[in-house]
Amino acid sequence: QVQLVESGGGLVQPGGSLRLSCLGSGFTVSSYVMRWYRQVPGKERELVALILNAGGDTNYAASVQGRFTISRDNAKNTVYLQMNSLKLEDTAVYYCNAVHLFSRATYWGQGTQVTVSS
Repeated sequence: QVQLVESGGGLVQPGGSLRLSCLGSGFTVSSYVMRWYRQVPGKERELVALILNAGGDTNYAASVQGRFTISRDNAKNTVYLQMNSLKLEDTAVYYCNAVHLFSRATYWGQGTQVTVSS
């Protein structure tokens, strides 16, 4: 059974850090383009960061550039999103996404809530 399971969300103060994890099962994470999205109620889902399958090149939304880091641990079949210097506007549900470039097979996680509040 193919699954993506996010974890690591929670409540943090402005300026704090969190690390989100996205564990893949039933497929090989390193063969997919992996993305983190976030969504706030009433707004469209926003792409936050991605990591390519081959080479591991990364890309970030301008709003998180320099504060967030996406990475992958192939041995653990897991993708991470390290979030530093968190701001109130980073509050959202964060979703992990996997897309295979050739087959276009697409998987989504269930989401994990990140709340930045003082």
